[in-house]
Amino acid sequence: MRISLPTSFGNGLHRLRLDDGRAAIAKIRRGAPPDFFAAEARGLEALCATRTLRVPQVFDVGADAIVIEDLGTGQAAPADCERAGARLAQMHCTAGTAFGFETDGWCGDSPQDNGRDDDGHAFFAQRRLLAQAVRAHASGMLDATDLFRVERIAARLSDWLPPMPPVLVHGDLWLGNLHACADGELALIDGGAVHYGWAETDLSMLILFGEPPPAFFAAYESAAGIGRKWRERAPLYNLYHLLNHLNLFGASYRSGVRAVIDRYA
Repeated sequence: MRISLPTSFGNGLHRLRLDDGRAAIAKIRRGAPPDFFAAEARGLEALCATRTLRVPQVFDVGADAIVIEDLGTGQAAPADCERAGARLAQMHCTAGTAFGFETDGWCGDSPQDNGRDDDGHAFFAQRRLLAQAVRAHASGMLDATDLFRVERIAARLSDWLPPMPPVLVHGDLWLGNLHACADGELALIDGGAVHYGWAETDLSMLILFGEPPPAFFAAYESAAGIGRKWRERAPLYNLYHLLNHLNLFGASYRSGVRAVIDRYA
């Protein structure tokens, strides 16, 4: 890396000052999967290019680390939440020519297939739901009946999910990745899962593990000119993330996966 990191830095997050005085954070992971941090850098740069929500600047990236702007940590006021909701709606106006991305990415520690597809239902079925379900079955986290039922759901996505265009999405937008900066402004962090997908997938994950204040969604819905129907569809979108958490963190997520399967299969 061009930025020399202290040899005392082990795996994890480390605050540092660059030679020019800027505050930075080094995220270090020795032996990270190939392209892990490069995918995060590409995602952050794509988000930044929309000039909507704040995104940390990428200072440097290598095989084992990424150095990004230190945004500090604060608390968002109601006005910050409203602005962030409206800006997320603006970000979701960034249209793609197809679903997917220029390269594959990472959703947490799970590789994410971003192969291009003109069909959003096929993309979500094959590269999101089924990719995770097959992996969970292979490891014994799901049984054959579970896998069959996910396959049935994947084949019928168009029964529940309306056609929507591909737009730039964060892809892993749980509440922790909507970061309150030192001044309270909300920013997007951890961009490894960025791709062109359905806008409603970002909204849905924002209510999976806690959620922002109502003002955030009111501002989003007003700016996007949509109602609240997306909340009815959220469990189906979030099945992908529940399956991913099952694969990453184990059987404690199986009941959540099966609850969604029971609802749709």
